[in-house]
Amino acid sequence: MNNKTTSRRSLIKTLAGTAGLGLASSMNARLSAADSLMPSDINGKVNHSVCKWCYRDIALEDLCKAAVEIGLSSIELLSPNDFPTLNKYGLECAMVNGASGKFNITNGWNKKENHEGLVEFYLQRIDETANAGFKKIICFSGNRGESISDEEGLVNCAEGLKKIMNHAEKKKVTIVMELLNSKVNHPEYMCDHTNWGVELCKEIESDNFKLLYDIYHMQIMEGDVIATIKENHKYISHYHTGGVPGRNEIDETQELNYPAIIKAIVDTGYKGFVGQEFIPKRKDQLASLKQGVMICDV
Repeated sequence: MNNKTTSRRSLIKTLAGTAGLGLASSMNARLSAADSLMPSDINGKVNHSVCKWCYRDIALEDLCKAAVEIGLSSIELLSPNDFPTLNKYGLECAMVNGASGKFNITNGWNKKENHEGLVEFYLQRIDETANAGFKKIICFSGNRGESISDEEGLVNCAEGLKKIMNHAEKKKVTIVMELLNSKVNHPEYMCDHTNWGVELCKEIESDNFKLLYDIYHMQIMEGDVIATIKENHKYISHYHTGGVPGRNEIDETQELNYPAIIKAIVDTGYKGFVGQEFIPKRKDQLASLKQGVMICDV
C-alpha cells in the first residue's frame, strides 16, 4: 500500500466523519428549533394534520392538546365517536376513517361481492361526516388476489363507487382512495400506482372522488414524486408524509427532500391538508411531530 492510497483512505474517513457530525449537528439544530415551535410560527401556506394511529401510546385527548400547542388544525383517520373530542379542541378531521372490519385495505371496492356492504357503510359515513362539518372519507381498492386483473378491478371499483357519488356530491363530501405500496407494506394492493388511481378518477368522473397521494408509499413504488404530483395534482385531494425507508421521521435520516416536495405541492395551488403519517422512532414522539411540521411549513 503506497502513501497516496493511505492518504486517500484517511481523507475519505475524515470526510465521512465530518459529514456524520454535520448530519448530527443539523438534526439536533432542527429538533431544538422544533421544540420551540409555536402556533404563531406557522406561516399558513400548509394546513397541517397528523394521523392518530402513529401515536397509539398517546391518548386522543392528549394528542389534541399537543396539536393545538404545535399549531396543527387536524387529527385524522378518526371515526365519528372521536368527533366530540376534536370539537372540544376546535380541531378538524381532515380525513375520516373508512370501512373497517370485514371491509378494509385488503378487501375493498374491487370485488363486486363487497359492493352492497360498502355502499351501505359509506352512505351512513357520508352523513356522519357531513353532519360533523368534515369533508373527506378514505377508501381502499382492496387486493388483487388470484382471480382479478387490474383492469377488472378498476371497472369494479368504478361501478361500486358510482353508487355513492350522488350522495357524496349532495353532502359535499369527497371520497378519497389512498395510493399504497404493494412492495413493502401491502402486498397485492391494487391501487399501488398513480396512473391506476388517475384512470379510476377519470372513469368515475366526479369532483367528489379523488386520490390520497401518500408520498412514502409512492416513493417506494414509483419515485419521481415531484413530477408525478405536478402532472396529476388535479386528481389529488390529500397528502401523507413518511420517511423512506422505514416510514419514520422525515428529516435527514431518510432519502426524501420534504421541503422541496411540499413546496411543489403548494406551487400547484393546493389548499388542503398535509397529514404527518410517519411512525416516530425517538422517545419524545411529539418532538418528532413538531419537527415534521416545521420541515413541511415551507
